[in-house]
Amino acid sequence: MTLVVNAHLLLVDDDPGLLKLLGMRLASEGYQVSTAESGQEGLRVLSREKIDLVISDLRMDEMDGLQLFSEIQKRSPGMPVIILTAHGSIPDAVSATRQGVFSFLTKPVDREALYKAIDEALSQSGSAVDEAWRENIVTRSPLMQRLLEQARMVAQSDVSILIQGQSGTGKEVLARAIHAASPRAGKPFVAINCGALPEQLLESELFGHARGAFTGAVSSREGLFQAAQGGSLFLDEIGDMPLALQVKLLRVLQERQVRPLGSNSDIAVDVRIISATHRDLPKAMELGEFREDLFYRLNVVSLKIPPLQARPEDIPLLANHLLRQAAGRNKPFVRRFSTEAMKLLVAAAWPGNVRQLVNVIEQCVALTAAPVINEALVAQALEGENTALPTFADARSQFELNYLRKLLQITKGNVTQAARMAGRNRTEFYKLLARHELDASDFKGT
Repeated sequence: MTLVVNAHLLLVDDDPGLLKLLGMRLASEGYQVSTAESGQEGLRVLSREKIDLVISDLRMDEMDGLQLFSEIQKRSPGMPVIILTAHGSIPDAVSATRQGVFSFLTKPVDREALYKAIDEALSQSGSAVDEAWRENIVTRSPLMQRLLEQARMVAQSDVSILIQGQSGTGKEVLARAIHAASPRAGKPFVAINCGALPEQLLESELFGHARGAFTGAVSSREGLFQAAQGGSLFLDEIGDMPLALQVKLLRVLQERQVRPLGSNSDIAVDVRIISATHRDLPKAMELGEFREDLFYRLNVVSLKIPPLQARPEDIPLLANHLLRQAAGRNKPFVRRFSTEAMKLLVAAAWPGNVRQLVNVIEQCVALTAAPVINEALVAQALEGENTALPTFADARSQFELNYLRKLLQITKGNVTQAARMAGRNRTEFYKLLARHELDASDFKGT
């Protein structure tokens, strides 16, 4: 048996003595261990820490192990859970495994049986085995952790993925991470911005062209589908692709063959498609600007990156990471932000998301002559960045998100009360929450 060390385990048990003993035993084996003396406390730990596996007692007051498992699956689908109980029985075990609990062990727990269950759970879930695939994504946000868990799981299949999110949220970074976590990782990752080129040039870039296909085509050239053979093709801003080209792309996806411009023969291609957009594609379909059949081909799995403002806990982490990078390139004497400067960064609106944060940090490092970046430099950089207005659609979406979060905070996750305050019926309000990927249960007790 090979233990998957460095994994972060959460132990939940209302017996402090047993909790301490098991925690010490697992920590001595190389695991990182957090503990909680109740299900509710365990959920709070999960909301603020990156946990790979939960080990919970079955019999606990207020929230038992199976109720805790149910809540965990709502918040972090796929999180492996092992249930321990001193009251083990066949009906309990059957009930637990039917609900999706990874393993059910009776107390006193056999050490080797527990280690084997932990090892198998971590190996099957992929947790803590290899984080290299997401090394460029810096986060501690539960929203992002949940997204990354979904991304890692879907990376193992070959389905098409549509990444949605505001400009600057890091859609290409996530696409590269998915490729790195997939069986295609050893093959090329090729990216193209579908809104940056005129139609004929975009078609030539994607599918290639034969010699003489158009003026200036003095030689044949393979397209990006061929360049990405065996790997992944990232179609950024797919919502801006011209309608005529959408038809040709759909044919390629259906037949898995491309026909270069000016050629009479088809070429077989084996490519995984990851696309991204900041546009509202359902709205674009209503307006006749995006093909419905192509949308469903691309949107087999949808991943939505939350805006930076929705995950303020990531701002200090990102800011310090970007500071180290910028300082390492230009000014190694720059060490940190002052307390007031960091408060200003956390309080900023960030309409340009992570891309805007990168620009602000780069400007601060370029202008500082001291090892500590002060509040005035941050304020100056933010003022320069904020002269660029977001699009109307992005601004409206951000307002809706902030408004809904505020309502749920005020009502402590009571959807009926929040809908009434918003002047909407419950059905409409639930649709709004779903659109912005908000879970009312995350706000209970806040």
